[in-house]
Amino acid sequence: MTDFTAGSAPVSAPLTTADGQSLKSALARAEAKAKRRAFFLVLPLLLFILLTFVAPIGQLLHRSIHNPGFSANMPNTVAWFDENPDAKPDETAYAALVADLVLARETKTIGVVGTRINYDLSGTRSLFTKSARKAAKLEPPFQAALLDVDEDWGDPKLWQAMRSASSYYTLDFYLAAIDLTRTADGDITAVNQNRQIYIQLFHRTLFLSALITLLCFVIAYPVAHLLATLPLRYSNLLMIFVLLPFWTSLLVRTTSWIVLLQSQGVVNNSLVATGILSDQSRIQLIYNQTGTIIAMTHILLPFMILPLYSVMRPINPSYVRAARSLGATSWTAFRRIYFPQTVPGIGAGALLVFILAVGYYITPALVGGSDGQLISNLIAFHMQKSLNWSLAAALAAILLGGVLILYWLYDRLIGIDNLKLG
Repeated sequence: MTDFTAGSAPVSAPLTTADGQSLKSALARAEAKAKRRAFFLVLPLLLFILLTFVAPIGQLLHRSIHNPGFSANMPNTVAWFDENPDAKPDETAYAALVADLVLARETKTIGVVGTRINYDLSGTRSLFTKSARKAAKLEPPFQAALLDVDEDWGDPKLWQAMRSASSYYTLDFYLAAIDLTRTADGDITAVNQNRQIYIQLFHRTLFLSALITLLCFVIAYPVAHLLATLPLRYSNLLMIFVLLPFWTSLLVRTTSWIVLLQSQGVVNNSLVATGILSDQSRIQLIYNQTGTIIAMTHILLPFMILPLYSVMRPINPSYVRAARSLGATSWTAFRRIYFPQTVPGIGAGALLVFILAVGYYITPALVGGSDGQLISNLIAFHMQKSLNWSLAAALAAILLGGVLILYWLYDRLIGIDNLKLG
């Protein structure tokens, strides 16, 4: 309703709904209600992501720096380290250690204590268990008594390992994950060259993953182009063959490659039968890096084809024809017109294949042998065999950090908004 007053401009009354409420307030309430409804709709998915993705990663990162095996069960020794941060072990330190050995044996935690120190200094678990059995009978002076039990108690490296383990939180597992260790003085140094395995495995993992990604790109690009340019009735048929591996168990596909590639397998037998190879010169195609590359390239190939196909299909072929009609050669038209339009698919496929290859476990474990193992296989070893979960978590965290850096580089170079997965 508009109110007209003599000598003044018309004044507009506030807009209201049919029931007399302010329209602005009603719209605000409706918008808030819509937001709540949308939030409750996505809440199950949010909880699922938090419980199955965010929480495990958080626990992994916490485990990589937290290991209370020693600090929680050796209170007297830990207290001495806190009071004497830079002092060398004296009689008081040995007395605290003997008291803790007695306590740990009574509480049956001496194995946990020895295992924790064994992570930093191999061979020390038996030292702790042996000394704990005799600790209750030891008398002052405790330093001489413990050295009589085993002279390794005088090793400065052992005391440095205990000092590092006296804290609930430590970065030593990250040092071990990149082949570094602490000296008896607490300085950080590289481990002996013949014991450096983790850096070598990281290098091998990155190299093989990059090589597999490159091979997948070389094979997938013409296949995706063929799928995108063929008539729909033919491309759909070929797409079935591309997707067929997804309908077969990964374990079955991997073991099939074992049958094909082994010394007495189909490939070698065919080469011998055709006279290309003699029976004595069969090629070793499995239980090495070659087997890992062949099997993983086959398994990951669809993850490169599908993103490429998704960006190639909408490309109008008239663009290339127009370039040809203006005098461009086939190579120039491809390089300057067609290829740039497929870059988002190349980036998405390469990112997907590389990330999957970096974390692959089953295929390298079955066909890789000692030369084709990746860092994921060593992570599994520490989780299942050595039970050094903190070191396994540190290795996994470094791998996760590398993947995040790769994701960041992709965003900087190509832009995550251009990611085309299908």
